[in-house]
Amino acid sequence: MRLEISERQTQSSLLDLLAPVLAVGLAMILGGLMVLALGKSPLQALMVYFIEPLSDPWALQEMAVKASPLVMIAIGLAFCYRANLWNIGAEGQFIMGGAMGGWIALLTHGMGADSPWGTAWILPAMLAMGALAGALYALIPALLCVALGVSEILTSLMLVYIAQLFLDYLVRGPWRDPKGFNFPVTVNFDPAATLPLLMQTGRLHLGVVFALVAALIAALILNRSLFGFEVRLVGIAPRAARFAGFREDRLTLIVFAISGALAGLAGISEVAGQIGQLQPVISPGYGFTAIIVAFLGRLSPFGIVLAGLMMALTYVGGEAAQVSMKLPSFLVSAFQGLVLMCVLAADRLVRWRVQIQWGPRA
Repeated sequence: MRLEISERQTQSSLLDLLAPVLAVGLAMILGGLMVLALGKSPLQALMVYFIEPLSDPWALQEMAVKASPLVMIAIGLAFCYRANLWNIGAEGQFIMGGAMGGWIALLTHGMGADSPWGTAWILPAMLAMGALAGALYALIPALLCVALGVSEILTSLMLVYIAQLFLDYLVRGPWRDPKGFNFPVTVNFDPAATLPLLMQTGRLHLGVVFALVAALIAALILNRSLFGFEVRLVGIAPRAARFAGFREDRLTLIVFAISGALAGLAGISEVAGQIGQLQPVISPGYGFTAIIVAFLGRLSPFGIVLAGLMMALTYVGGEAAQVSMKLPSFLVSAFQGLVLMCVLAADRLVRWRVQIQWGPRA
């Protein structure tokens, strides 16, 4: 007996659409088994994780807030992945964007409205600096890949830890608030350096709008422009792309810059929107979770928006489950990992057929 994997001659478009839904359903079943192994009720966990947050206005706002960085990062990753390039370091680009954008807030801290330049420029400068820092940080693995042939997977991933340690050094050292009772945090940002709230109650801020605008622009670029066609062609048929005159090295730099810029914009939006200061940890792993969001959304901008909301639901529901059911915090990460494995498996089975063969190999 042996297993043989062969590519399907015809692919069902219906199965292609249903694959992420089936994958999430399977991940829920496996997650329920984990909850059962912990001695808790899977049905109660399902209610707390996925049903109750959808009926709570505050939880819906939190979902939108947590989904916005995931969506922005995942849209940037979609540019890379569609071109068959693997940026695994969006977490580091997110952190660098937050740190460098926050640096502008620290430089202008205490600047009053009566200053010669005013304060209206501060927030746009922070956002621009965050996007620029993320783009430049993403260009490091891209340049190493283009110039030296170094794997962008390894370099982008290793740069995550450098960014984390760099931010940790800054907030524990030169940027620490001298009046912060020795806590490793910076001063609180001035109102001019924070994103405005969209509603009087809750934490819904302007960063949510950035995510929606990014999805709309990305959809237009990927589906309606020559550059989008170039991205798809290089990813699917690189030899045909070279024959058509498209340069892979140039495309590598551009898509990594786009990916890093969106991750950096997400980072400064998180810092200026939710946190309001710099601290050693500004991300609960958004850069890695966004990889799941990108694939769950089929690398489509609008699919990524839906997938981002779904993943944000696991964060909000997970926090509620920790309080009401005393479930461990690692369960959220474990479930997200299950979702990724199930999505990749479902995507593979849609395109490939697994058969059990008996007898000798032909």
